Amino acid sequence: MFSYQLYSSRNFPPLADTLKMLAEAGYTGVEGYGALYANDQLVAELGAALKATGLSMATGHFGLQMLETEVDKVLSIAKSLNMSKIYCPYVMPEDRPTDAAGWRAFGARLEKAGAPYKAAGYGFGWHNHDFELVALPDGTIPQAAMFEGGPSLEWEMDVAWVVRGGADPLKWIADYKDRITAAHVKDIAPKGENTDEDGWADLGQGTVDWKTIIAALRGIGVKHFVMEHDNPSDHKRFATRSIAAAKAL
Repeated sequence: MFSYQLYSSRNFPPLADTLKMLAEAGYTGVEGYGALYANDQLVAELGAALKATGLSMATGHFGLQMLETEVDKVLSIAKSLNMSKIYCPYVMPEDRPTDAAGWRAFGARLEKAGAPYKAAGYGFGWHNHDFELVALPDGTIPQAAMFEGGPSLEWEMDVAWVVRGGADPLKWIADYKDRITAAHVKDIAPKGENTDEDGWADLGQGTVDWKTIIAALRGIGVKHFVMEHDNPSDHKRFATRSIAAAKAL
């Protein structure tokens, strides 16, 4: 299924209008992120808006601190919104390990953080950016070290960030096919273009070979494909263009 990371529309409130727009564009699901569950009222409003538009939220992002310190709250949110997968999306630069041992330990930390969610029946894993794919001075790739430390971590693969990290997404798909349970679908503009959108592009308007990549992801059984653009100047344009391109893949 094609869903939509609501972070893409964070600059285009209100959320209820965004969900209506997405349903009309042909999306069947959305993916949540931390700011949407900042308090109980927001969670209730989100749940009501999803019900009103017929959209589902199978996957959600939660910050590491919340995952570690507010387990009952995360479980309550995930249950109320009918999620099946929980992903930790990011670690701040100042909190990132600097060597292979540190990244293995970080993977072990994620493994421990995910235990109560897995025990409750949720899939649990990591969503990457580019820094995890950039080799350390000793040649270690942080993402690989992280997975060594967290042997049961799932992976929501953000393909465009893998590309921006200088790595080959097809090789990572082949090597980690047993981990990948969801994928972020976004595109990278040709060099020097879309600078006002941080160099990202609507799906089908950029340089990523999505036809080949999505076939590889489908081939390993991935079912959750999440459309994302980190900084669109027009979220409706991005949403409508991208789902049309995705359905043609």
